[in-house]
Amino acid sequence: MRGEDTRQSGMFSYVTLEQRIPLDHPLRQIRVLVDRALERLDGEFARLYSTTGRPSIAPERLLRSSILMVLYSIRGERQLMEQLDYNLLFRWFVGLEMDDPIWDATVFTKNRERLIGGAVSQRLLESVLVEAREAQLLSDEHFTVDGTLIQAWAAARSFTDKSDPPAPGAGSGHKGEVLLRDRVESKTDPDARLYKKATADKAVPSYQGHALMENRNGLVVAAAASLSATIAEREMALALLDQVIGAPAERGDRKVTLGADTQYQDEGFLDKLRQRDVAPHISEYSRGNLAKNGLTAAERADDRRTISQRRRKLIERVFGWAKLDRPMRQIKLRGLPRVDWFYRLTIATYNLVRLRRLIPIQAPAL
Repeated sequence: MRGEDTRQSGMFSYVTLEQRIPLDHPLRQIRVLVDRALERLDGEFARLYSTTGRPSIAPERLLRSSILMVLYSIRGERQLMEQLDYNLLFRWFVGLEMDDPIWDATVFTKNRERLIGGAVSQRLLESVLVEAREAQLLSDEHFTVDGTLIQAWAAARSFTDKSDPPAPGAGSGHKGEVLLRDRVESKTDPDARLYKKATADKAVPSYQGHALMENRNGLVVAAAASLSATIAEREMALALLDQVIGAPAERGDRKVTLGADTQYQDEGFLDKLRQRDVAPHISEYSRGNLAKNGLTAAERADDRRTISQRRRKLIERVFGWAKLDRPMRQIKLRGLPRVDWFYRLTIATYNLVRLRRLIPIQAPAL
């Protein structure tokens, strides 16, 4: 018999929000990992907020909301608030009940500076890695580094000549060459620079994102964003490496290796790796720029280099995941501090997605 299309508003719901989320939903496992990571940051949050005054929106909820933006490719905070108003899955993940009012989108604007000042996205990345380290998923010897272009939220027509361009030899090009990106700046985002990674590409307003990945399971152990520059990838690679491996005297018998593409074939960079007692497993030019190849015969014959080059492709998955249809494709924040903060949050979210598959997580019973 055909049913009738009648409507009757119910006064109460007899199904809880927890019961509406399937036990096998991927967000259940990610929520467990996020909650563990946020519990470790409780002391950090306590130091960021005053002990007096009106209670603010919990930073844990703001961070869970930001993670949802990355996971579900939500363009901005206003669209996120619209989703939170009616999407029960999102409400459950953030920690809101069905009847809880949502907050205004400007809450993110006001609280983001506080979270940036406390380097919370970096702390979250480190806290997520604690979970991986306890499960013995991280390699402490073999790493891969790479960088990617992050398109800025600025138009090319917004660029005008700088009033104080850098002096000759102090530019961002090779050996300090002053390039166009050093002579002009955007009126809407002064930190964005016109940059292209390949000669045939078109220069776009951009930043650069950098990641250091361990080679065992492809988890990112350090990440940062920088101003776009020819030497930025190599400089940031050394900075990220120093964060993770420490000084040679502290490592004992650990033999650290670093895989990278031909962009890192630079004599100065290779020398700095050797000074750090790091084996350079850098890809070499097979034609064209053969003069740039700087590996020694012993380094070229290292059997581990072949393995490093094979594992190096895993880092492309990180950038592909972050930029394919997510906010990192063109970031809607302006200024390097904000871009860097959100980039680290995106990388931490990528690690959460990877860990969901690497760590057996039992969803709590209803």
